[in-house]
Amino acid sequence: MALILVRGENNSKLLNAISDMERHGNLNLITTPKVIDAGFADSLVESILNSKLRTKSNVATAFFVKEDTTLSIMQIKKIHPPAHVVVVSDEYGGYSQLEKLLDGADNLPGYNSHKAKNDGMIDYKIKAEDRYIKNERLNSYIKK
Repeated sequence: MALILVRGENNSKLLNAISDMERHGNLNLITTPKVIDAGFADSLVESILNSKLRTKSNVATAFFVKEDTTLSIMQIKKIHPPAHVVVVSDEYGGYSQLEKLLDGADNLPGYNSHKAKNDGMIDYKIKAEDRYIKNERLNSYIKK
């Protein structure tokens, strides 16, 4: 489970970045994206990168994904979202602060997931209730 922080200029860019991560990065959101203070997000990213940011963000959001930290970073590197995406590891000091902020934060307005609520495709040849085909190809190396 990884914590992802997204910074951007406006809400539409945040929503596009999240949908790109879901569609093209094959990441599965566990929680709905929450609104985070942009100043806090900027200071957290500066502490993670150990350098000053060139541009400050106007809006920010954070959420948890099902995949682990390493896989999330690899999948996000493949796509080019229109916002600044940072995978916050639990090794960083601001992780616990961000996690506490998520508990009381409001949901990001306008977010709707395009992914199906079931686990995968449906096998219509099977007449039982358990007819979903699970696709664990993306997480095949993770031990459960």
